[in-house]
Amino acid sequence: MSEFVELESQDGVRMPWNIIPGTKQEANNCVIPVSAIYTPLKPFSTTPLPPLLPYSPLRCRTCRSVLNPFSVVDFSAKIWICPLCFQRNHFPPHYSSISVDNLPAELFPQYTTIEYQSPSPSPSPATPPVFFFVVDTCIIEEELSFLKSALSQAVDLLPDNSLVGLITFGTNVHVHELGFSHIPKNYIFRGSKDVSKDQILDHLNFFLKKPKPITGVIAGARDGLSSESISRFLLPASECEFVLSSVLEELQKDPWPVPADQRAARCTSTALSVAASLLGACVPGSGARIMAFVGGPSTEGSGAIVSKNLSDPIRSHKDLDKDAAPHYHKAVKFYEGLGKQLVNQGHVLDLFACALDQVGVAELKVAVEKTGGLVVLAESFGHSVFKDSFKRVFQSSDYELDLSFNGIFEISCSKDVKVQGIIGPCASLEKKGPLASEIVVGQGNTSAWKMCGLDKATSLCLVFEIVRKDIPDAIGQPTSNQFFFQFLTYYQHSSGQMRLRVTTISRRWEAGTGSKQDLIAGFDQEAAAVVMARLVSFKMENEAEFDPIRWLDRSLIRLCSQFGDYLKDNPSSFTVSPRMSIFPQFMFHLRRSQFVQVFNNSPDETAYFRMILNRENVANSVVMIQPSLISYSFQSAPEPVLLDVAAIASDRILLLDGYFTVVIFHGITIAQWRNAGYQNQPEHEVFAQLLQAPRDDVDAIIKERFPVPRLVICDQHGSQARFLLAKLNPSATYNSDAPPVPGGDVIFTDDVSFGVFMDHLQRLVVQ
Repeated sequence: MSEFVELESQDGVRMPWNIIPGTKQEANNCVIPVSAIYTPLKPFSTTPLPPLLPYSPLRCRTCRSVLNPFSVVDFSAKIWICPLCFQRNHFPPHYSSISVDNLPAELFPQYTTIEYQSPSPSPSPATPPVFFFVVDTCIIEEELSFLKSALSQAVDLLPDNSLVGLITFGTNVHVHELGFSHIPKNYIFRGSKDVSKDQILDHLNFFLKKPKPITGVIAGARDGLSSESISRFLLPASECEFVLSSVLEELQKDPWPVPADQRAARCTSTALSVAASLLGACVPGSGARIMAFVGGPSTEGSGAIVSKNLSDPIRSHKDLDKDAAPHYHKAVKFYEGLGKQLVNQGHVLDLFACALDQVGVAELKVAVEKTGGLVVLAESFGHSVFKDSFKRVFQSSDYELDLSFNGIFEISCSKDVKVQGIIGPCASLEKKGPLASEIVVGQGNTSAWKMCGLDKATSLCLVFEIVRKDIPDAIGQPTSNQFFFQFLTYYQHSSGQMRLRVTTISRRWEAGTGSKQDLIAGFDQEAAAVVMARLVSFKMENEAEFDPIRWLDRSLIRLCSQFGDYLKDNPSSFTVSPRMSIFPQFMFHLRRSQFVQVFNNSPDETAYFRMILNRENVANSVVMIQPSLISYSFQSAPEPVLLDVAAIASDRILLLDGYFTVVIFHGITIAQWRNAGYQNQPEHEVFAQLLQAPRDDVDAIIKERFPVPRLVICDQHGSQARFLLAKLNPSATYNSDAPPVPGGDVIFTDDVSFGVFMDHLQRLVVQ
């Protein structure tokens, strides 16, 4: 696995098949599609660091791909041959001094990923980022005070040049005029009524001094709006800090009375629509984020998810399956439209949902995901999951998110490869061309995507299709057994400058007899598990009557019968290469994970888990699928142990990292010693260190993760031990024949254990 991690550190790419099946039929036989998990803005970790090139890239005149280390260069004729389409291109005059000993950086073999910053003709000021806070006031006083203190902290951390706006909403929508500093002043819109962009601009008096243009689209200070009217609502953070702080301080709970048998009237969708239209008129095309803070279910407007009557429950997975959720489709349709509008404007929607009940994340998912927004789901605005995650958005430290804006992502590849689509936080730009496959997965039918918001961790899952029908004759191009892929990410850097990052990778293809061993040698089990997890989540949301367990099982059986070694009808003869041996284990845990098992999760939680899975890199996604378990004891140093109930012992501490939750689990003996206070006695210093070690490791995990995970500290046989037991392989259950190990534990479940799962797999594979 280490060589794949090394490749990832150079280019930010992990592929399930690093040696690619060469024909369409062979690719189908491989079960897992030819695909890649790519992190466009992954920080460079190779040394020396590639330089930032201060000039425009050189492009092929046929396929528009960029000059790269795989290009064949004829130094005497000053010509380069594009590896993707074999077009011969002339170097421009400013490359005239190029030679074998004098190469430009983009031809250095180690710089397969490189970044360009185009020189602008006039030194135009960098565009400032825009943060538009949309705040729910239909929450209890205690929650509101938590939220106000978090927002006040955020205002202090904002970059001085960034523009800030504020909308609060409850029964109605209040747009605050921060540029009017004498008294608090806001404009009110009815929560139950949809408002158009023109109505909003008229209502907010944008055309008092400057008449409204008769034709054309109103778009910022260049087209139809005066900059002073824009600065009434969007002000630089340094100028409006005092006004904003005083507005937040005086913010009251929504004053409209709520009858005892009803929910509060909360118009989330109207508020977001007003915010999107206002940004679209004032700052289109510049990096802007709408940050929505929602504390309960939306009951007013087009995006309502439930009626006001408390007797009507909020939709569950069962309701969605039976099509018994009356508001769901209307709300999803509304947010699809809002997502489209934001993508056209180049703006991001971030969602911070903090409530014990559902707030409508499942409906909002489409808008947040298409715009590349951040999402945090917590129980309360006072919970560390929200407070620490929100602080991380603005904090500058080693673990900062490095928020970038306004990205456009393009792909070029060799002629025998097409793109089916991308599963991840982006939106298709409908750029149809020879590269776009007719089979669509995720955001497809295009070779270019919009990424309104992206950060250094955002990862896309690209799904390819091999279209070559048969193996070509040996007499072809000299490099004909290589497929080339080039990924171009054009984006607004956090410094405000526009940059282009180019990653070019090459992978060998194999076909025909004897290619099986080569394919196995290039198989990356972790990347394969993550691709399967994203695919199964996508299919569960988009295909009616889809059975995820059956699909995963059949895929695994096909893969093992294709690449395993066995004698027919002899299960004990089945063996699989070490390159694939952990993959069945990943599939076992994926079947039991929160992405596939929706029982005991609300639609909001399931949507949240899938949104995070769809934007994280391979290492983090693997932890979500199969959590890591570390054991701390007096007998040995901290060591990873199998994710199995057998790992539990009375004299051990276990640390489970499930990505969304981190659990510190004390064996019963350890818990009794701790309760007796032994760790405070000088002669038991070693015990105090044992208790502290997992805490230190948890702090390190929390420091670098976004969203911040929930920390659960529990003891064996305690009620919260369920957080650990639910993730363990149930090798010892209540109806096992053998009694549990002294100090160990059993799991009360009828789920099959991994051992039984493997027995069934072997039996089915050899049939």
